[in-house]
Amino acid sequence: MATAYWKDAEQATKGSFWSSGHTPTLIAAFLYFDLAFMVWVILGPLAPEIAKTLALTPAQKGLMVALPTLAGAGLRVVNGLLVDRIGPKRSGAISQLIVIAGLFLAWAMGVTSFAGTLALGLVLGFAGASFAIALPLASRWYPPEHQGKAMGLAGMGNSGTVLAALFAPALARMFGWNAVLGLACIPLAVVFVVYMALAKDPPGAPAPKRLAAYLSPLKQADAWWLMGFYAVTFGGFVGLAASLPIYFTDRFALSTVEAGYATAACVFAGSLVRPMGGALADRIGGASALTMVFAAAAAALAGVAMADSVVAALACFVLAMLALGTGNGAVFQLVPQRFAAEIGVMTGLVGMAGGVGGFYLASSLGLAKQWTGSFAPGFLIFAALALVALAGLALVKRGWRARWGAADGVRI
Repeated sequence: MATAYWKDAEQATKGSFWSSGHTPTLIAAFLYFDLAFMVWVILGPLAPEIAKTLALTPAQKGLMVALPTLAGAGLRVVNGLLVDRIGPKRSGAISQLIVIAGLFLAWAMGVTSFAGTLALGLVLGFAGASFAIALPLASRWYPPEHQGKAMGLAGMGNSGTVLAALFAPALARMFGWNAVLGLACIPLAVVFVVYMALAKDPPGAPAPKRLAAYLSPLKQADAWWLMGFYAVTFGGFVGLAASLPIYFTDRFALSTVEAGYATAACVFAGSLVRPMGGALADRIGGASALTMVFAAAAAALAGVAMADSVVAALACFVLAMLALGTGNGAVFQLVPQRFAAEIGVMTGLVGMAGGVGGFYLASSLGLAKQWTGSFAPGFLIFAALALVALAGLALVKRGWRARWGAADGVRI
């Protein structure tokens, strides 16, 4: 696997991040991830316009923007298996073609019902599942001491959610929201060509195993802890990215374009710090970084529940996204240290847990609004989940440091 490859190449790399891997592949992984995330959450910025056209209830709006997250969660496991079977480059090519074809058909045929939005959401799940391809594609090129930075830089592709929030509402106002689905195919096609030209499968890929062996990490408690932590950090990030346009339009009566700008500011904060989260975890340890993350996220989300102005809510959301984005990078500093031999399937499993967390947050906000008339209960429950994660981390981090951190000489 890549760890053994890089032990043999240690003298050649001399510890430099940029000389230790394959930069064109890192760029390709980032671009693929970036555009995939853009379309994965595209129903969020379009949701206010779609809801008006199709007369959707708050619960239906919440489910519509949450379903791509859930679909992406399940498909990440499938993609994790494909990565280890046929390689990350080919897996990514297949996934991109499916998303482009699905968006093109949705634009050409039109989406005219709530059921149609759900069908589109299932297709967009393939874009969300890019997580299980882009990260192994990039990370397997890099040695253990640079895993946090490599995964952080590739994972910064979640900034694609910023593109959706910035441009989708304005394009929908000019051309109609259904036309945005067709327009999205243009940058996706360009990135597909660039990806095929730049990406290269990493050396030392693990040999294919029996299907049942891919799920063997689930027999270990460490896998479940990492999945739970990512359900909070990434689940919070993507759940908010999908739901904020609805929140800002419903709670403060902002226009769809204004809500898009507010959402973009929040999402940009979370995307920007993901590689910083990986680098911070490399320096002080992933568990130490996550301790700060969960405390800050819980406080910020509780603040959102009590915010009574756009400025106060925006400030709390930015703080929450900064914490959650840092946490995303920190979790994936830990994953390859513990599960280096199963990095492909563990990326899929942990990513799946993150998607489930995002589905829960986005759908629960819609239900909270419909049942209570307020989004606040949804935010408070997720803040409580962050505190539960903080307590769980306190229980396991000492054992992690003793069992596998010290043995590998990597900060945990």
